[in-house]
Amino acid sequence: MPRTDAEARLREVEPLFSDFAVGEEEDLAYFLRFGHVFIVDRVLEEHEERIRDLLGTAAGARGGYPAGLLAWFRAGELTKIFLYFAKTRFRDGRGSPPEFWAAMTAAGELLASQDRPDHEEVNAGLERCRTQAAAISAK
Repeated sequence: MPRTDAEARLREVEPLFSDFAVGEEEDLAYFLRFGHVFIVDRVLEEHEERIRDLLGTAAGARGGYPAGLLAWFRAGELTKIFLYFAKTRFRDGRGSPPEFWAAMTAAGELLASQDRPDHEEVNAGLERCRTQAAAISAK
């Protein structure tokens, strides 16, 4: 992030600094990091928007996602989200496994269609998604 942008973001949240006392610098740093003050929202191309939308559908079908993943969504870290979600195990009857695995398979196919350095990882995640989708539909 360019320095001018970082300084502008700090000025926006500066009124909140008075809530912290001397010695609470680590707490303030935690607030800035987890408040996503320095996340740069990535503008996605149409292909990437489709992947993001499918991952959003998967998140909803999963029953949500950890708040920490919001930063990945905003920064356009689509492969990271896909690989994280591909490890999902459904428990306690929450969520919609058929909808989740269908969205994940579609997202994985779009990711795999691109020439990427993480191609093997994406293909392995896609295979897991296909296997899970097939197991669900066989029930």
